Amino acid sequence: MPRLRDLLLQAALLGLVAWGVAALWATAKARMAAQGIPFSFAFLSQEAGFSLSEGVTFAPGEGLRPYQPSDTYLQALLAGFFNTLKVTLLGLVGATFLGVLLALGRLSANPLARGLALGYVEAIRNTPLLLQLFVWYFAILLKLPPWERGISLAGAFLSQRGLLLPEVALAPGWGGLVLAGLWAWLFRRRGALALWGALALFLASWVFLGPPLKARPALPGPFGPVGGIFLSPEYAALLFGVTFYTAAFVAEVVRGAILAVPRGQWEAAYALGLSYLDAFRLVVLPQAVRIAVPPLANQYLNLAKNTSLGVAVGYPDLFSVYSTVANQSGRSLEAILLVMAVYLSLSLSISAFVNGYNRRVALRWKL
Repeated sequence: MPRLRDLLLQAALLGLVAWGVAALWATAKARMAAQGIPFSFAFLSQEAGFSLSEGVTFAPGEGLRPYQPSDTYLQALLAGFFNTLKVTLLGLVGATFLGVLLALGRLSANPLARGLALGYVEAIRNTPLLLQLFVWYFAILLKLPPWERGISLAGAFLSQRGLLLPEVALAPGWGGLVLAGLWAWLFRRRGALALWGALALFLASWVFLGPPLKARPALPGPFGPVGGIFLSPEYAALLFGVTFYTAAFVAEVVRGAILAVPRGQWEAAYALGLSYLDAFRLVVLPQAVRIAVPPLANQYLNLAKNTSLGVAVGYPDLFSVYSTVANQSGRSLEAILLVMAVYLSLSLSISAFVNGYNRRVALRWKL
């Protein structure tokens, strides 16, 4: 009886939500029809007629190519989506790496490292992301010297027009790096043999074949970059902003997960003769990962959604392109539905990936 009552309540609530959505949909369509604007996605095939500061799009028969004002509204939205994806993917990797380093710094026995990590986390977490984007864009990147007097630093070139970073390409010694990795994987259960054997293979390949990677320095030309990886000030501000902001939250998640592992696990590892590094790598870290993965998914989703703030610094992300498309075409409802569907798909994809990894590392009990 209680189960039937719960099912009826849930069905009633679902019906109420469906009725509300249907009512809103009917009202929106009626008002659009009254203004002579029938609901349709046919506008997506019309010429956009506006330019973007950067971005690539997909064209049938051409593949990916730079966006042009003669492209359609659909191709303009695709360019915005690719720009959003470019920030999201690099931001996820950077925030995870930096967050783990900050977490280890907060747990360090060195008071300087612990204090610096604490100061960073508290300062970043307690200031708005929008303010941080303004600091990156207006107070840092736009204060760099002009292009003609740019700063060359470690193969990179910094100026108001953006950051020109050196390209990294494979060199003849990359085979030695593969062999070292294969050796470490084959003998992963033998500790010292895996470590020293992989190191010996790597050094031997470096001596006889050279380094595995080579950097191609960035070459600034008189009118723009020649070679290298170019980051516009808008893209760099958004990427650095969301990366450094999310890293502070990732650090707290990872730190909490490490502290959640019972102290007895450390003591048991030491009793088996493991060093601090081996105890952390083999005993504590695998357990901490299982604890950290679910809350990390929330931070990754926040990063993907925070990329929509790129409009504040002039970066042509999906939301920024949507604003232009809606203003020019007058199709606000259709455009916002597309944008919502894209963000929903992106968030669901991140959730599916993180949940799949969580299922892979989860403990499985056999009764």
